[in-house]
Amino acid sequence: MNNRLVVPDVAELKDALLRETHCSRYSVHPGSRRMYNILKSQFWWNAMKRDITELVARRLTCQQVKAERMKPGGMLQSLEIPQWNWEHIAMDFVTHLPRTIRGCDAIWVIVDRLSKSAHFIPYDRTYSYKKMAQLYMDNVVRLHGIPVSIVSDRDPRFTSKFWSSLQDALGTKLAMSTAYHPQTDGQTERTIQTLEDMLRSVIMDFGGNWQDTLSLVEFSYNNSLHDY
Repeated sequence: MNNRLVVPDVAELKDALLRETHCSRYSVHPGSRRMYNILKSQFWWNAMKRDITELVARRLTCQQVKAERMKPGGMLQSLEIPQWNWEHIAMDFVTHLPRTIRGCDAIWVIVDRLSKSAHFIPYDRTYSYKKMAQLYMDNVVRLHGIPVSIVSDRDPRFTSKFWSSLQDALGTKLAMSTAYHPQTDGQTERTIQTLEDMLRSVIMDFGGNWQDTLSLVEFSYNNSLHDY
């Protein structure tokens, strides 16, 4: 069927495919829509979408992660749609994670607003502003060039004089958001929230070893469909 494998009506076989796609440690626990897009590119069976929705709904890990959402919503202010990859980016932090052997307890999430590709950068919340700036230069500027604009919340790292002076020198425009008036578009907001859910799911899987697997998790995310 359009070069897809037709899966026979065998519950054990379908369950195995569903579990591997959703629960593999490197699958980053995709939501039902993303999981459906992944599976339908290779397989077909009757009521596939229903089976996927039911599995995602009952997964304990995903339910625990979504229950941890604490950010209040607000009126989203629309932003211009980017024309080129990695010219307009968004940033957020996933914090209060189990400390790794190498001393990291948080992840810096940096997302390209156009392609939705991302970098997941492990760090220690006690890092200095200078150290954070070096991570930014190594993981963003070195690979993609200098962004035109950055959307972020009002974390002290982003409101510091050091960070503002660095971006001013680079010629990057900073757009800050608040809890009630986020300066971001709805799609980027959903992308970052989805990524935070995925990463917290990974942390629950790997515990204190999460830093050793983060590069593979980033690879898995960036090589999958981004439909949110």
